[in-house]
Amino acid sequence: MLEKTSFKWYLLPFLTVFMLGWIAGSVFSNYSNIGLEKPLSLGVLIGLSPEISSPSDHVPEKDIHVFDENIILDIKDAKWASFTDTNSMDPVIDTGANSIEIRPKSENDIKMGDIISFRTGLAEGIIIHRVVGIGNDDSGRYYVTKGDNNPSVDPGKVRFGDIEGLVVAVVY
Repeated sequence: MLEKTSFKWYLLPFLTVFMLGWIAGSVFSNYSNIGLEKPLSLGVLIGLSPEISSPSDHVPEKDIHVFDENIILDIKDAKWASFTDTNSMDPVIDTGANSIEIRPKSENDIKMGDIISFRTGLAEGIIIHRVVGIGNDDSGRYYVTKGDNNPSVDPGKVRFGDIEGLVVAVVY
């Protein structure tokens, strides 16, 4: 039978190796296949949330009018969109939610964290995902997108010409 003191000597190395493995796995598993996501930081390990890009402010406060009987959003050339239940943007966008979108005028209108709707040859219909990376290559500017509830970034690069809309409001 093992004594209590000798048991501690077996437990300590095991726990140390386990914790180091868990920390290393957390740090290195957060890299996407193209290296755009940030690794897990010490702040996350001690309970602080990491900074994640949020959508840009595309509707100035002066264009939002709230009254007792209605709300007026002064958004030029806006269009309405609804969503199918793919779960890719849970919990931000799900069945029953609606959005208001605008057509971006230039590549510079789209920022990290924005939610865009776009067409791609890799899927049917219109995809609505968040911009998690912006880059340039020989063909010009491209956007890397990812569904908030998806484990990895979308395949392929989204070009400005593929973009149908830029989400400026989600209505639940």
